[in-house]
Amino acid sequence: MEEITSQKTHVLVLPSPAQGHINPIVQFSKILASKGVKVTILTIDFVCKAMLLDCGPLINIESIPHEAIPVEGVDDFLEWFQTLMLEKFSGIVEKFGDSEYPVKVLVIDSLITWIIDLAHELGLKVAAFHTQPVALSALYYHINHEDSTNKIPFDGSAPVSLPSLPLLEKEDLPSFICETDAYPTVKRLVFGQNFNFKKADWLLFNTFDMLEEEVVNWLRTQYSIKTIGPVVLPMYFDKEYDSSLIKPHYETCKKWLDSREIGSVVYVSFGSLASLGEKQMEELASGFMMSNSYFLWVVRDTEENKLPNDFMSKASEKGLIVNWSPQLDVLAHKSVGCFFTHCGWNSTLEALSLGVPMVCMPQWADQPTNAKYITDVWQVGIRVKAGKDGVITREEVASSIKEVMEEKKGVMLKENAIKWKNLAKEAVEKGGSSDKNIEEFIQACNALN
Repeated sequence: MEEITSQKTHVLVLPSPAQGHINPIVQFSKILASKGVKVTILTIDFVCKAMLLDCGPLINIESIPHEAIPVEGVDDFLEWFQTLMLEKFSGIVEKFGDSEYPVKVLVIDSLITWIIDLAHELGLKVAAFHTQPVALSALYYHINHEDSTNKIPFDGSAPVSLPSLPLLEKEDLPSFICETDAYPTVKRLVFGQNFNFKKADWLLFNTFDMLEEEVVNWLRTQYSIKTIGPVVLPMYFDKEYDSSLIKPHYETCKKWLDSREIGSVVYVSFGSLASLGEKQMEELASGFMMSNSYFLWVVRDTEENKLPNDFMSKASEKGLIVNWSPQLDVLAHKSVGCFFTHCGWNSTLEALSLGVPMVCMPQWADQPTNAKYITDVWQVGIRVKAGKDGVITREEVASSIKEVMEEKKGVMLKENAIKWKNLAKEAVEKGGSSDKNIEEFIQACNALN
């Protein structure tokens, strides 16, 4: 592809060190690189080794070596990552300053707002890349906005009514609002991204205008934001720069899916972090077996021991269980009729972009709010209902799948999913809303040279 300018703008990209955050920002980096921008991803050795960060020939990787990382938990790891990056960042930027292409712009995961002040001190412009929907930022805005005079009951005692958002019950709110003691560092980072909104020079969101039209229009009255997604789509349609960071089990999944009828398979995945209890895993396993559908279930190595003892042998005729899958390829396969999902934003966008209706089983963070939009706003899925003990029963699992795969409502959900698929494709195609926003961002970066 032709470069936009003869002198390349150099953009440094700093992802948050979690697979669900790395994938979309790498995909965005590939889009920038394909349009003639010089891109360097700044990360740590652990991410390169553990998350298979393969970015292709267009992107450079600058990896920071380190001693052993904390393994106690997410909070300790994120604190350690912040300390290490703040210590090394200035040296990295200065090193590039002596090269042919000094860094002019830093693109950060929106959770890494603690680097913005330092980046500005070093003369860089900063773009905050959001891996969650605009709706979440609007919601957090009202919690944190210092000028707000409304006393909004975020304790779940009453439904929450906010401009541009649907009415939110307690079960629709992000877990960080209701579960005040869980993951304190993650919670600090989530709220911190909104405290530091005004510090970033650009606010980029992995969504598209039509998908969140009302809330996008409202937030634009408060901040200058750019929708640039779904970033996965250009890579998926253009194999010149393939989007998958991980492609294990591709042939296994493809061969199995090829042998199934059109729309007969439920794809099941709960992402890279969700951890379910043994009782819930047992109910899911039984529910999938009770349903009338085939199922392809991604069960991570760390979760496999929670499956019932005889499940693997019993499920062999009806299901395929893998440790990981090429999710985009699976969702795009003609035999997949439904996605049983935790409603992480990446998974949600991928299902919408490929026209796949969903059964929602949200776990934490933004997932409950995403599920609300999937079911009530975009109307492309249904949400399973938990019992009093918080466990979703096998009967509920089986009946929810049947509702989407076999009943009249499932036809309506599929029609809506196809509608959103077409709108997503329009947004990223040349001249679409997201494509225009990316071009404007690149032009602004080029103007810094």
